[in-house]
Amino acid sequence: MTKWRGGLCIGVLLTASALRAGEPAAGPLRLGIAGLTHSHVHGILGRSGDDVRIVGIAESNRELAERYAGRYGLDVGLVFPSLEAMLTAARPQAVAAFGPTTEHRAVVEACAPRGVHVMVEKPLAFEVEDALAMRALAERHGIHLLTNLETTWYPSVHAVHEIAHGGEIGEIRKVVVRDGHPGPKEIGVEPEFLAWLTDPVRNGGGAITDFGCYGANLTTGLMKGEAPLSVTAVVQRIKPHVYPDVDDEATLVLVYPRAQAIVQASWNWPINRKDMDVYGERGYVLAPDRDTVRIRRSEDALVETRRLAARPGPHDDPFAYLAAVVRGDVAVGAWDLSALENNVTVARILDAARESSRTGRTVRLGPP
Repeated sequence: MTKWRGGLCIGVLLTASALRAGEPAAGPLRLGIAGLTHSHVHGILGRSGDDVRIVGIAESNRELAERYAGRYGLDVGLVFPSLEAMLTAARPQAVAAFGPTTEHRAVVEACAPRGVHVMVEKPLAFEVEDALAMRALAERHGIHLLTNLETTWYPSVHAVHEIAHGGEIGEIRKVVVRDGHPGPKEIGVEPEFLAWLTDPVRNGGGAITDFGCYGANLTTGLMKGEAPLSVTAVVQRIKPHVYPDVDDEATLVLVYPRAQAIVQASWNWPINRKDMDVYGERGYVLAPDRDTVRIRRSEDALVETRRLAARPGPHDDPFAYLAAVVRGDVAVGAWDLSALENNVTVARILDAARESSRTGRTVRLGPP
């Protein structure tokens, strides 16, 4: 557990000679946190290891900040009331954003001109306009802008991509991705997270955004960055008494020149799930969980099951990966699952899906 005293990490002396934000460094990554209302923030607050050091937290909700500081043994002196104040005082090399999706653009607008790299929680954005503005800022100021999705770190996801791209099952014809859980309220997410997750403005929708982004991201990787020709989405409010303002059930159909993808995003699954199926000309590969794939080839009646080892570091952890990217130890491929281009395409898909669900019509995607 990371321990802090007087605003400084024990064992790390922050002096006036500290490196300017944005410069690669051999030591731990100086990480700032923008917001605490996304539950995935627990992944960094409770993280051990000496490759990343939290140097500041921007959170206007003082009660929330003090609650989490007490839970994780952090000094509340690390907390600043605004992102600008935190950036000025703490001088992070990178910032991880854990607030509403609608705040992602503002985080990049504040960080990019300072040369501070950014990693946001999924999705990058749900409106194309925001995604393109964020990309322009990242390119103009030469920063890395990554998106963190839980499935990026699954060994099974990468095995599926390797099998599909390696030609074992032939050209991809159909992708089916299922993501979700019984519902955020049902699984007991924190009230601060629930408040914006069920807000159609700050989250852009319900399950369509919360879990539709996973299937869009995985399919974009499988299709080597190719955007779909069209997007059709159907949403429902099966539990309007629980979620009166947003959908809790969504199905997206993405049409490619020679394939289709079906993204099933739901707050109505009886269990938590993140799994996918990929069907090719000569077989299929299934990823029923994070550590298993099942392969069947057309000429073989047997199903081969592979149990997978954990991915090697830093490709097994979002913060180790961020640190390695900032140091220059890892190059981000254009269509990697964390990559900016992949997630701009995800935003295009989500934007089209929201429009399709609103109008009841298929939306054709034009040039990016």
